[in-house]
Amino acid sequence: MLIAAMNPSPSGYGPDSGHRVNALQMERYLSKVSGPLLDRIDIHIEVPAVPFRELADKQEGTNSAQMKEQVLQAREIQERRFSGAPNRINGRMSPRQIRQHCRLTSDAEFFLKAAMEEMGLSARAHDRILRVSRTIADLDASELIDETHLSEAVNYRSLDRKYWS
Repeated sequence: MLIAAMNPSPSGYGPDSGHRVNALQMERYLSKVSGPLLDRIDIHIEVPAVPFRELADKQEGTNSAQMKEQVLQAREIQERRFSGAPNRINGRMSPRQIRQHCRLTSDAEFFLKAAMEEMGLSARAHDRILRVSRTIADLDASELIDETHLSEAVNYRSLDRKYWS
């Protein structure tokens, strides 16, 4: 498992900080990260600064126990799906297993095609998006991958959007 972090810009400041970085500097900065390397990372997301009012908000979100329960339920689904197979998790699905287990609704198929063309994604990125979408659908206890599952997975490819746009 690889977990990595990088600054949002060469100056270290995010886009909402008020610091300006010109497009050429940003392009040069992002080009230091190899496209083929990015292709092999399932999830890459921006983590924006959290405004103070949200930090001070007393409203509770999902707690760790609830999240653990969701993950355990999704793992049970995957155990049943891959019973008898050498791997037992979505992240290790072979291309053949992806075609078998990542069934999309027609709206999701249309969305994936549009995302692939618009973002210029590779076949490897396509498969990674489907693996992540399958996991999101499992967390939602959904047999089919719908447009919302796929949209969330595509949004986890934020560096693809920046790198290729």
